[in-house]
Amino acid sequence: MTRRDLVDLLALAAIWGASFLFMRIAAPTFGPVALAAVRVGGAALLLLPLLAWHGELAALRRHWRPIAIVGLVNSAIPFALLSYGTLSISAGLAAIFNSATPLFTAIIAWLWLADRLTPWRIAGLALGFGGVVAVALARSDFEHGGSTLAVAACLAATVCYGVAPNLVKRHLSQAPSLAIAAGSQLAATLLLAVPAALTWPDVAPSAREWLAALALSLLCTGIAFILFFRLIASAGPTNAVAVTFLVPLFAVVWGWLFLAETLTWPLAVGCAILFAGTALTTGVVKPRWPRRSPWARVDP
Repeated sequence: MTRRDLVDLLALAAIWGASFLFMRIAAPTFGPVALAAVRVGGAALLLLPLLAWHGELAALRRHWRPIAIVGLVNSAIPFALLSYGTLSISAGLAAIFNSATPLFTAIIAWLWLADRLTPWRIAGLALGFGGVVAVALARSDFEHGGSTLAVAACLAATVCYGVAPNLVKRHLSQAPSLAIAAGSQLAATLLLAVPAALTWPDVAPSAREWLAALALSLLCTGIAFILFFRLIASAGPTNAVAVTFLVPLFAVVWGWLFLAETLTWPLAVGCAILFAGTALTTGVVKPRWPRRSPWARVDP
C-alpha cells in the first residue's frame, strides 16, 4: 500500500465515520426516509456530471436494471434504516454494527455464489456473529420505544450492504465502477422521491441540520464513493476493506467530540470480538498452522 493509498484509507474512514454523526444530527428533524432521499439526491448530482465527463453514460444505459437494484439494496433501503437507527442509538454504536458488513457479504457469497469458506473464515464468521450478538444484547433494552428496533434496523442495513457487492459481482462485473456509483444514487433518488415527499417534515430543518444533510450527501456519499473505488483500483479490495475496522473508531471519536457520546466496556469488548471475527473472515488476518520441524521425533 502506497502513501497515497494510506491517506485515502484514513480519509475514507474519517468521512464514513462522520456520516453517523451527521445522521444523528439531521435524522430527528428530516426523518429517516427524507434524509436518505436528500443524501442520495445530492450524491447523484455530484456523480452524474463526473460520469458524463468520463464518457461512461452509455455504460449506465446498458446496465441500468442491475444498477437500479444496487441502488435499492446498497443505498435507498440501508440509508433509511441507518437514519432510523441513529434516532435511538449512538453514532459509534451504529458504526460498530455497520462494521459487520464483511461477515454478511461472506455468508451471502457462500450461499448465493458458492464461494469457498476456509476453516479460518468459518471461525471468523462464528466469532464475528458472536460479537454482533454481544453488542446487540449489551445495547438493546427490549422495551417499547427502546433501542431494540434501532439495533434491528442497523443490522438489516448491514445485510443489505452484504447483498450489494455480491450482486455487483454476479451481474455488473463488466460495468465501470463510476457508472455503478452514479447510477445507483440516481436510482435510489427516484425510488425514494415519492416516499420522501409523503414524509417530508412539517417543521423546516435548521441551517445546522441542512449542513449535516448536505455533508452526508456530498462528502460522505459522493466523494466517499470516489475515494473508495480509487482505493480498490490502487490497493486492491483486500486492503480497501480494512476501512471497515477504522470507521467505528472515527465514529466514536466524532460522537465523543461533538455529541458527548461514550463507549462502555461491554460494548468495547463486543466490538473487539466483532473486529477479530471480521479480520479472519476477510483474510486481513491469516493465521497459519505451525510447520512441523523436520527434526521432530516421530513415535512408532
